[in-house]
Amino acid sequence: MASFEDTDFFMDLSLVDDPYPYFDYLRSRGPVTRLPEHNVVAVTGFEEALAVHLDTEHFSAVNSVTGPLPPIPFVPEGDDITAQIEAHRPQMPFGEEVLTLDPPRHTPLRSLMMKLFTPSRLKEMESYLTLLADQLIDEFEARGACELVRDYSRPYATLAIADLLGVPEEDRNAFRVNAGGAPSQVGAGAAEVVNPMEFRHQKFLHYVEDRRASPRGDILSTLANATFPDGSMPDAMDVVRVATLLFGAGQDTTATLLGNCLKIIAEKPDLQAQLRAEPAGISAFIEEVLRFNGPVKSTFRLARKPTSLGGEDIPVGTTVMITTGAVNRDPRKFDEPAQFRIGRPGAKDHLAFGRGTHTCPGAPLARTETRISIERMLARLGEIAIDPERHGPEGDRRFSYLPTYVFRSLAELHLRFTG
Repeated sequence: MASFEDTDFFMDLSLVDDPYPYFDYLRSRGPVTRLPEHNVVAVTGFEEALAVHLDTEHFSAVNSVTGPLPPIPFVPEGDDITAQIEAHRPQMPFGEEVLTLDPPRHTPLRSLMMKLFTPSRLKEMESYLTLLADQLIDEFEARGACELVRDYSRPYATLAIADLLGVPEEDRNAFRVNAGGAPSQVGAGAAEVVNPMEFRHQKFLHYVEDRRASPRGDILSTLANATFPDGSMPDAMDVVRVATLLFGAGQDTTATLLGNCLKIIAEKPDLQAQLRAEPAGISAFIEEVLRFNGPVKSTFRLARKPTSLGGEDIPVGTTVMITTGAVNRDPRKFDEPAQFRIGRPGAKDHLAFGRGTHTCPGAPLARTETRISIERMLARLGEIAIDPERHGPEGDRRFSYLPTYVFRSLAELHLRFTG
C-alpha cells in the first residue's frame, strides 16, 4: 500500500482521478482517523459514518459543502459553539443555504422540499423524462458518438429539474447554458449568463413572487404558496433557497451518476448485453454503481459539542469528513467491497445519498432519471463503447475527473456506438 502519511487530501490533485488507494490507506488506520492538515478527522467506517449523519446534537451541517476550506471564521469558545455558528453563517460559504442548515431551522424548509418528490409525482414525470431522453439522443444518434457529460447527462439533469420546478419553457435554454450543457443553437442572449447562483436566485425569486401573486396550479405555485407545518408562510427567499438547492443538487447528482453508470456499461460488454436483455435489472445496477463509485466522495460536519467517535476524541471546531467513497466500501459492511457485484445483499444500504435529516431529497428523482436514461440509450443505440482516440485503448484507459474533493464526477466521457 502506498504511503500517504503526509498527503493533503484537499490540495493533492493526484488523488482526483483515483482516490480509492488513499481511502484504503485511511481505512487501514481505523474507522476514524485524524488527518495531518486542516483540523480534520476522516470517517471511513460505515457504522461510524451513519452515527455522524444521525447525530445533529453534536454535529452541524454548516460546512457540509466546503469542508475545512475555507476554515471557520471564528475561534471556537466553550463546549457548545452552536451560537457562534449561527452568528457567523453569513460569513461562511453556503452558510444560509438549506443543505447547511441545522434543526430546528432546517426542519420546516425540508418539509417544503419533500412535497415535490412524492411517488405519484415521479410517476407522472416518467413520460416527460422519457421524451426528454429521446430528444437529447436525437441530437447525437446520427453521429455515432457523443461526449456524454456535455451532450446528455448535464442537459438532461438540468432540463428535468427545470420541468419539476416549473421553469417556463422559454427560460429552459438559458438554464441549460447556465449549467454548461447548451446546444449550439441557443441564442447569444442566453449564452451571456455567467454567475450560476446569482442567475438562479434572480430567476426563482421572480417565479416565486409571480406564483404568489397569480397561482397557476403548477408545481412551482405549490412550492411558492406552501406553508410550514405551523401554518405560517415562508419568506420568499427561503422558498428561493429551497428551489435553487433542488435545482443545483438535482443537476450535480444525476449528471454525475449518469456518467459513472455509462462508463461502467461501456467498459463491460457482457454487462451491457445483460442489461439489454433484462432491462428490469437496471435499477439493481444503479444501486451497485451508487455503492461502488457514487457521485459523492465526501461530505462534512462541524463538531459543535465535544464527543468521541470510533475511539477518536472530537473537540469542538473539528471538521468531520464523512468519506462516502470509502464508507461504501467498508468490508465490515459489504462483502468483497472492491468487487462490482449487482444484486448483492442489502443493495440499498449504501450512504451515497446520505442519511438522516440531510438525506438527499432528490434521490428518488435521480434514480428515476438514471434508469430511464439507461433504458432509452440501450434501446436506441448499438453497442456503446469508450472512444479509444479520446481515452486510450483497452487496458490503458485515461479518464479525468473534476478537481473537487466532494464529487466523483467525470470531466468528460467520450462514447462511440453502432447501429
